[in-house]
Amino acid sequence: MRAFVFPGQGSQKIGMGADLAAASAAAREVFEEVDDVLGQKLSTIMREGPEDQLTLTENAQPAIMANAIAVLRVLEKEGGITLASKCDFVAGHSLGEYTALCAVGAFSLADTARLLKLRGRSMQAAVPVGQGAMAALLGADIEKATALAEAAAQGQVCSVANDNDPGQVVLSGHREAIERAIALVKEHGIKRGVLLPVSAPFHCALMAPAADAMAEALADTPPGALRLPLFANVTAAMTADPIEVQRLLVEQVTGRVRWRESAIAMREAGVEHFVELGGKVVGPMIKRSAGEVEVTSVSTMDEIEALAKAL
Repeated sequence: MRAFVFPGQGSQKIGMGADLAAASAAAREVFEEVDDVLGQKLSTIMREGPEDQLTLTENAQPAIMANAIAVLRVLEKEGGITLASKCDFVAGHSLGEYTALCAVGAFSLADTARLLKLRGRSMQAAVPVGQGAMAALLGADIEKATALAEAAAQGQVCSVANDNDPGQVVLSGHREAIERAIALVKEHGIKRGVLLPVSAPFHCALMAPAADAMAEALADTPPGALRLPLFANVTAAMTADPIEVQRLLVEQVTGRVRWRESAIAMREAGVEHFVELGGKVVGPMIKRSAGEVEVTSVSTMDEIEALAKAL
């Protein structure tokens, strides 16, 4: 069995999608549609920068999605592949969950771009700049990370945001609490804590205003039928129910991304081959979590052609 998976924030880089757009009309159509829907030249920012504009949450989220969907469209239109015929499940890391839902037809490309633009803006606006932070814990399992977060909180928000793989957990919360957590890593048997270059504390209770904004947006633009089941971030379990998907997307804003558990759950469901479209980030996490599985990362025309031949 096979799962297609989609990357989250942090996988953006200047030049993303440029070579693919030059080589494929299918890719260009994706970027042009997203530009038109958002009323901005996002594709130019993706191609040329400046980097501080691309890393803005409200730009990074739709950009990462557009890049991954462009890869998928090229695979489908030029590789002659239909996702439903070559794949059993989908999943995406944080914003990548929206990309996954776009890939299986629950959202149109236009609606996905609009929702992610709003999601990025809402997340940025939820906490004043400088008041929140996130830190990656290297050499930390979920038990150590949870204990550290509890010790560092001291009445503030400090919680596990991303359980990425057996050796990498991300904390999110008030800046002072996150800085305390970094100072306490050695005491908790954790190799290292690294402050992340993010503009807001994602996936923690401080994101409640953004969750409210997404609840309203998703009520107006609810997901439709899924062509394939999704393994959801907040449950690490399979769902194909649009009503449940809508609820989980709201919960996801403040909830933990259970990526390690999702990888294990997909493996236990029979997935032996994972294909990451549009990045090389979440695939390696799956490899570290799920063990003996095949992981293929696909972003370039050559990689798409190789995958199309192999499927």
